[in-house]
Amino acid sequence: MTIPAPPIRYLAVDLHKHYLVIGGLDAQLNSVLAPKRLTLEAWPAWAKAHLWPSDHLVVESTSNAFDFYDQVAPLVGRVVVANPAKIALIALIASTRVKTDKADTLWLARLLVAGLIPEVWVPPAPVRELRSLLAHRQRLVQSRTRLRNRLHSVLHRHQLAAPEGDPFAPAQRSFWAQLAVSPTEQLRVRHDLAGLDHLATQLDELQAELERLSTVAPWAERLPYVLQLPGFGLVLALTLLAGIGDITRFPGAKELVGYAGLGSSVHASGKTHRTGKLTKSGRREMRWALVEAAWRAVDNHPTWKDRFERLKARMPANQAIVAIAHQLLIALWHVLSKHEADRQADPEKVAAKFLRWAGQLTAEQRGGLTTGQFARLHLHQLQLGEDLTQVGRGSRKRRLPPLAEVAAQAAQAAAPVSST
Repeated sequence: MTIPAPPIRYLAVDLHKHYLVIGGLDAQLNSVLAPKRLTLEAWPAWAKAHLWPSDHLVVESTSNAFDFYDQVAPLVGRVVVANPAKIALIALIASTRVKTDKADTLWLARLLVAGLIPEVWVPPAPVRELRSLLAHRQRLVQSRTRLRNRLHSVLHRHQLAAPEGDPFAPAQRSFWAQLAVSPTEQLRVRHDLAGLDHLATQLDELQAELERLSTVAPWAERLPYVLQLPGFGLVLALTLLAGIGDITRFPGAKELVGYAGLGSSVHASGKTHRTGKLTKSGRREMRWALVEAAWRAVDNHPTWKDRFERLKARMPANQAIVAIAHQLLIALWHVLSKHEADRQADPEKVAAKFLRWAGQLTAEQRGGLTTGQFARLHLHQLQLGEDLTQVGRGSRKRRLPPLAEVAAQAAQAAAPVSST
């Protein structure tokens, strides 16, 4: 006797900081689960006892929505994370003015039945961890900037010149200790300097973790494609990769540009068609990384410098650099989605970048390869610089070993590499 499949229940969760409300409907919009409030502590046991493998469940994206997704996904047939801004817009259009936990839950359930939920991509754990780490780094850098600005303001108020070089280096501590300021201000100076020392230690630890992550999946295979582009170092490259997540989500460069918020707003109605400012509706850290990379690219790469100068001739420099960032993102989509070298890539400059990357890693993180072997391996991944034997100028030239040597060393380290 065939056991009929259980009916699909369309469940919605209104997730809060300390509790949630869950309710559900069937395909005919009949209630199958009256809205029920549960504490987050009671939720796991209730979910295991009452959720069905055939259930479809929706939850709005909040700070803890992705962890909730991980917890509930094995228990149901489908989990959808909804975009709260677009849900609010749908509610506005539908003139839904009742705002209670119960009403929100049933409203979400109705949208799920109708197939109208604007979904949010749920990043896998490695993407979430890297995003979190980079956000933490950004906060530490901002804290360091505030401390430095406060110390500079002390010198400015007392018409004092900063010492030559880095005024906050450990060697300059005697300069700050001898400032002719009040005991109260001297106390603040000591605390700010101690704060800088503490942040320096934390940033060093964080940098070491980023270097480690650059050599493990999924970042190790993707990173060379981004690093080859002018202007990108390790931090900026990882920032872009974390923001993008899975490049296959974007069928074309246009979609990636929109995701980053680097597209122009458009007004087209009747005979009117005009473009406006950037939408800035995407990921802020991606725009920051692209603009930073753009400034470096126009300083160090002749092709990008020429493009920038031509743009600057007809628009302000800040607009021109955003246009360069836009073009860099398009190039990034092509190299990541097609797994190819950039058409403008300079093999020697790319090799120098890979050598710097290798120099930041431990021998274990390089898989037992030397820095030169590591650089050669990744040049081969891009099919670049096959005839390149050394990098640098004069006495600072670095040897790049042939691929056969890399393959032999990798085989010896039990990590075979194809030489074809």
